[in-house]
Amino acid sequence: MMFKKQRAAVVETCLALADMGYLAGTGGNLALRVDREHFLITPSATDYYAMGPADICVMRLADTGQVEGEKSASVEAGLHARVLKARPDCDASVHTHQPIASAYTLLDLPLEVTEQDTAALLGKTISCVSYAPSGTGWLAKRVGQAFDASTHACLMRNHGVVCVGVDMDEAIKRVAALEAACAAFFRVSLDDAPALPATTRKLIGDALSSVTSTQKLETPP
Repeated sequence: MMFKKQRAAVVETCLALADMGYLAGTGGNLALRVDREHFLITPSATDYYAMGPADICVMRLADTGQVEGEKSASVEAGLHARVLKARPDCDASVHTHQPIASAYTLLDLPLEVTEQDTAALLGKTISCVSYAPSGTGWLAKRVGQAFDASTHACLMRNHGVVCVGVDMDEAIKRVAALEAACAAFFRVSLDDAPALPATTRKLIGDALSSVTSTQKLETPP
């Protein structure tokens, strides 16, 4: 099996993110560059707690052709390929449907990061790309264009987020930091959030109230 150790590491990362509440069921996907020509990506429609290293797909970065893997690659393979090409210094690309940041994408607004340490990790402004259907070249192009040398995270309207890192550990830190930044926004301005119906505001408020451990909303050390 090609890249056996790295494929096992991707599975471990998926489980960690699922335990943190940032991945659920089969939603979201992870990609990891393993050399100049290949990257790994999670398979399509596979529960993270049932996933094994052999399920992780080996892809060509140049054309997203699948080289190995017992299942079909995530439909977002093209998106991750574009992101990895835009950030050759980063080997990890993580897409989640994490609850609070995903709720923020409904606003269709960039996120201004005011906390200094979080801004150092994410950047001062996180852009929100306009909606495009999941798994389409349209979405992949928009997200790929949103990333440059100074972009570490991106919001996707009505969808979720993408965060990058030099490795999976750094990408996870950015995923957690983005969730914390969105939670901070809603705690201050939920009642005045534009474009959100009352029922949506209530759901977000309930989600914030249900977080009993601050570990989920803080950047990991």
